[in-house]
Amino acid sequence: MYRVLASAFISGMLCLLLTPVLIRLLRKREIGQVIREDGPQAHFVKKGTPTMGGLLIVLGTVVSYLILSARTPEGLIVVGTMVLCGLLGFTDDYIQIRKRRSLGLKPSVKFAGEMVIAIAFAMLATRFHSTGYPPLPADLSFVGSTLFPLGWFFFIWVFIMVTASTNAVNLTDGLDGLASGSMIMVMAAYLLIAFTMFRHPITEHPNFYDFSGLPALDIAIICGAVLGACVGFLWWNAAPAQIFMGDTGSLALGGVLAAIAIMTRTQLLLLLLGGLFVIEALSVVIQVGVFKLTKGKRVFRMAPIHHHFELMGWSEFTVMVRLWIISGFCVMAGFAVFYVDFVTRVPK
Repeated sequence: MYRVLASAFISGMLCLLLTPVLIRLLRKREIGQVIREDGPQAHFVKKGTPTMGGLLIVLGTVVSYLILSARTPEGLIVVGTMVLCGLLGFTDDYIQIRKRRSLGLKPSVKFAGEMVIAIAFAMLATRFHSTGYPPLPADLSFVGSTLFPLGWFFFIWVFIMVTASTNAVNLTDGLDGLASGSMIMVMAAYLLIAFTMFRHPITEHPNFYDFSGLPALDIAIICGAVLGACVGFLWWNAAPAQIFMGDTGSLALGGVLAAIAIMTRTQLLLLLLGGLFVIEALSVVIQVGVFKLTKGKRVFRMAPIHHHFELMGWSEFTVMVRLWIISGFCVMAGFAVFYVDFVTRVPK
């Protein structure tokens, strides 16, 4: 457990201490956030705030992982997915800043990039694994594999998960500290899940987890590193934010979240643990769907849903805290499901 805690400490301190340096550098180069013109009026004061702070979240995670992990194939694949998603987000941020607009990569180009990353993840994860441990099965999973084989559809399913997760976190990253604070709670749950799998391998009891041993410990270390990085970043990202994570951070966090869920065989459990991200994404889907079907009607005053609450008169800080609370309840519900499943596996 000390390596998991150390990974959180190292990544947290890296983000905490290096973020002010990055802020000064970005301000010197006039690299700041471009605000969407149809967004809430209160957000216009944020125009020019340094962005791409997600670079340090990725850096802190990678450094902590390389120092403390066993560098298993499973762990390297998950970290690699985070880095690639971060690079995709960095490209998106760079185009926004270069062209001074709130839209970066074309949606088709972004989806193509996410497809390549997802297929690469699925191919590597199902073929490469630590000696003595099984590769990732091409099955649907909830808390452990459901033994429902997906066959070739598994690659499409991984693409759906990666795309949904990256875009959901990206949509949530619309208020100061909302995405990073919520991610801290989700990663804390996944840290406990991965560490429990590490401590209770199937070799000790036939009902325990087939994903265990050093691979599971590596994933726990990654969770600790991401958690710590988000804590360190939140110090500077809390309202009023001095820096934004940008698509660099939100896509990297969404990508690593999906990769962890798939690797730990908890794909569907992510819907509960990341409940706030699901709510934010669904609010956009509902808004766009209803708008097109009714030719102009809206369900929310603005989507994602956190903007709806702002336009109702709630302060940004109130919206953030209340959505953090919702995220906390979702995480507790998801972890409760995992714990109940774990208890049923414990030998009598």
